[in-house]
Amino acid sequence: MEIYEKFLNQYDFDIRKSGDARWIDQKCTYDVVSIIADCINEYVETMHVDEFTVSDIWHSDYARENVIAIFSKPDPELKAGNEYDKYFGQPIKLLGYSKILNVRKEKNRYYYSINNKDVLNKIALRPMNALNFLYYYICKVLNDSGLMVTFEEFFRIQDKDSYKDVRDRFIQFTINHTKINGETECGRIFTKVINPLAFKLRKLGTEKGRISKYVITLNDLQYNRSNWRDELSGKEKSITRSEFELTTSQLQARALANYTVNKAKKAVRKFNDAMFDGKSEVSQPTEIVNATQVHHIFAQSEFPDIADYVENLIMLTPNQHFSMAHPNNNTQYIDKDFQYICLLAKSTKIHMNLTSTNEEKFYDFDDYKYVLNTGLNTDEFSSISNLDFASIVNKIDYFYEVTLETNKYCDLVQYNRFSI
Repeated sequence: MEIYEKFLNQYDFDIRKSGDARWIDQKCTYDVVSIIADCINEYVETMHVDEFTVSDIWHSDYARENVIAIFSKPDPELKAGNEYDKYFGQPIKLLGYSKILNVRKEKNRYYYSINNKDVLNKIALRPMNALNFLYYYICKVLNDSGLMVTFEEFFRIQDKDSYKDVRDRFIQFTINHTKINGETECGRIFTKVINPLAFKLRKLGTEKGRISKYVITLNDLQYNRSNWRDELSGKEKSITRSEFELTTSQLQARALANYTVNKAKKAVRKFNDAMFDGKSEVSQPTEIVNATQVHHIFAQSEFPDIADYVENLIMLTPNQHFSMAHPNNNTQYIDKDFQYICLLAKSTKIHMNLTSTNEEKFYDFDDYKYVLNTGLNTDEFSSISNLDFASIVNKIDYFYEVTLETNKYCDLVQYNRFSI
């Protein structure tokens, strides 16, 4: 990711100079970092402020609503203040150490402000963006601190001895150069350092203080919700642990789905307002009102896996949404003729964004191919070369060729079709 490397290369993150062990911490998983970045953006924009504290973020309505629902934590206004302070404080500390946020200290209180809005927005948009950032950030800190060689040796050899060596060296380094002096705490931080690297490199990492048996997966990097005590999560004594966890898991999944979809919709709306002055993404001469509707090209109910992909969302006018995309305002039905027009228009808009030389990259080409593969139940788009939009549109034509001649919106093709 060029944006991350370019940003990080401006700074020296040598721990031997900063003496700061909190450049990463136990709560700094990629999914948590992404959510906290989103909470910061929402707070700053909603409250119209430049500076904020950790307490400001975790007491905000937006943060409370989403953290409670997704992670099934108690209301931060009521209980577990210390836990929330860590949950929000550690990722914010990471964002400060990495220079995404500015940090100033007044008496015993830290105040933060946004230093790089583009990077923060990117991290907030998608959890995978946060994971990519963490990979480059961890590599930069390790390189600047003279630790990367030991990690590279472990990833090359991948045995118990090399694991013991990299873990011992990291722990001793941390004790020697920071205020942390306990091996246990160093070991917990070590996990957050080595496993994101292992995942990206498709290597073994660490598990329970030992070398992992298997290659680290995305699931291994997610926030460990089981750390929260039963009394803080409201488990009834009459409900068995397995029954409670199943219920909680279902509620969390639903809450996370709602949160990620709403976040994606908000991002697409904001991007369209900024880049296209709020006009419809589907060009239609007779539609002169602004686009107020965020539409799933492939229905959320049918394709939940791509419901939160910005590449599957398109801004439409009310008439386009309720009369054309969903005829007779029947949101359970998607008109295939207009779906084809939406795909042409979206391909054009994504092409414009990804090939622009002066515009921040909002979309992801691989993600668009995934959306198309999923929505059209194929793998035909996987082999298309990067940014080959001509092939993308040709493939879309292939899947809709049966109805192309009878498409009732064929007059819109000329306004929306990608052309070189």
